This record gives sequence, C-alpha cells and structure tokens, in this order.
Amino acid sequence: METIIRHNNLPFPVHMLPEPDYVLPSGMRRSQFHAMGTQVSFLLPEAQFTLGAEIIRTLFEHWEQTLSRFLPDSELSQLNRLAGKPVLVSKLLFTVLSSALEAARSTNGIYDPTLLNQLMQLGYDRTFEEVPPQSAASTAAIEPGGRWRAIQLQPSLRLVHMPAGTRVEFGGIAKGMAVDAALEALRSEKIETALVNAGGDLAVSGMPPGLQQWPIEIQGKTRTWVVPFHHGALATSGIGRRHWRQGTELRHHLLDPGTGLPARTQLWSVTVAAAQCKQAEVAAKVAFLLGIKQGSAFLRQHGLAALLIMQDGSVLTVGPWPQEVNKSEVQQC
Repeated sequence: METIIRHNNLPFPVHMLPEPDYVLPSGMRRSQFHAMGTQVSFLLPEAQFTLGAEIIRTLFEHWEQTLSRFLPDSELSQLNRLAGKPVLVSKLLFTVLSSALEAARSTNGIYDPTLLNQLMQLGYDRTFEEVPPQSAASTAAIEPGGRWRAIQLQPSLRLVHMPAGTRVEFGGIAKGMAVDAALEALRSEKIETALVNAGGDLAVSGMPPGLQQWPIEIQGKTRTWVVPFHHGALATSGIGRRHWRQGTELRHHLLDPGTGLPARTQLWSVTVAAAQCKQAEVAAKVAFLLGIKQGSAFLRQHGLAALLIMQDGSVLTVGPWPQEVNKSEVQQC
C-alpha cells in the first residue's frame, strides 16, 4: 500500500502517562481560527509566533479557497461543475486529487473521494454548522461509489477529466495534507517547534521547551485520554459530532462506498498514529469503514498503532498504542 507508509518508530513510549491537566507549555503561544470546515488551532514559540501564525493562516485560507466544496467559486467547485470536460487545474488541486485517487487505489476503493453526490442526497449539502439536525426523508435512490476509477489525469499538463455527473470532495485528506504542508512551511522559515491541529487531525514538529513530549488529549465517548506524543501525526475519524437525522434515519458523513450510505459498524471513532497526517487520516477512515475486525487487521498489516472506541464506549487498541493503567477498560489487539 503506497499511501500509508509503515511507521514502526512510534511517537510515544509503551505506557501512557497519568492524565494531567493540559497546560500551555512555557514559552509557547496558542491561537485558533476557522477554516476548511473546522477549527484550526496551533502552538508556536512566543518568539516566532507572529511569523508562524501568518504562515499557517495564509496556507489554510489558500487551501480552503482552492479545495472547499462549500464555496461556489472555489477551484474544486468549478471542476465539479465542468465534469465531462477536460480541465486544467492548479498544482495544489492536482496534488490533492492525485493523492486522493492514490488512496482510493491503494485501499481498493474503501477510501472514495467521489461520494459527494451521495453526501448531498443524504442531507450534507451545506457546511455542517448549517445542516439541520432533522430533515425530511429523501426518496432519491442512492448509488454505490466507485466513480473515482474513471477519472483521468494527465500530469504533464495538470489536466483532469472527470466523467459527467462525477463530483469530488476531499474532506479529511485535504485537512491532513494541509497540516503536513503547514509544518513544512514553518520549518522552511526555521520554526522547528510547532503543533498544528485541524479538527483532530494534528501533527507536531520538535518538542516544547522543557518537555519530553507533547501531551495530546483524545476525546472518547465517556472520557478522555492524554497521550504523550513525541513526533509524527494523529488523526481521528468518527461519528461523535457529524451526525443528523433524515426522516427516521440517523445519518453520518462516513459513507460505505459499497452502498453509498452511512457505514454501519460498531465503531464510534478510530484514532491512528502515523508519520504524516495524510497517512493517519486515510488509515483512520478506512479502519472505521472496515469495522472492528477487518479494520484492526488493516492497521496491523501496515504497522500502525490505533485507538478504537466502540459505540458502547468500550475501547480496543491496535499495535503498540500506550496502555492505560486501568487495563479493565482497554482491550489490546
């Protein structure tokens, strides 16, 4: 699998630290803003905060203007409207689309970036903050996924040809790639210590002054954990926040490409550690869609550590994920 790189040098020790109160590390500043449909927060050294904050905000604003499905004048929206015709696109859009299609190929279509039509039919046709918690039932037939297979790319010209009726949305993979790109842009300006978090998809660079790890809080269904994180990225896919009712049906945004409908698993969320946020994001989503047994096998196959939280609140860990002191709550797989 090319999209998810094996990551055996895991970014945390074997045992989880006692759960501390989260304290802003000395010498660091925090800020946040809204972009790409989520809350983006970051920690930077005080001495480099102004420059670093500008770099992060500018990057996320550019990515949103290019890739948002909710902005009618975004480049992605224009590409979706021109489905059926060859379109020359920017380097950013071509790079993200190429990565999304590679993720689809390498997961045999479990990750599918061409489910926008289905999401809209299910009621997710505007920003999530604007989606009503209850809407009328839909009578439209939902088709399965798989349209990504017919998208043609010509890299030398950055030319994209999508079949008529195909519409793309990137969701989490774009957020993960933006986080990775933000850290790379910070390092290019000699800002070596940073944490960037886009709605739970986060990555770190360097180490906070005086500390030997970043204390990262992971929200469970009934409690939270604080993971001592050393390097790399974490991403979470789950249904704790993005769900709504359509008629009598409970809907969420993680769709099974085999049916085009919300995936039915016993999982509430999956959090994955990987070298890069893009890798963690794809792995978390794929593991969620596969369900507990197949998802755990997928993660083990690729040498990834993960925390799986079930709908009943019970917890399963995969690989060398930090173990709780109270092992009665956590099963290891």
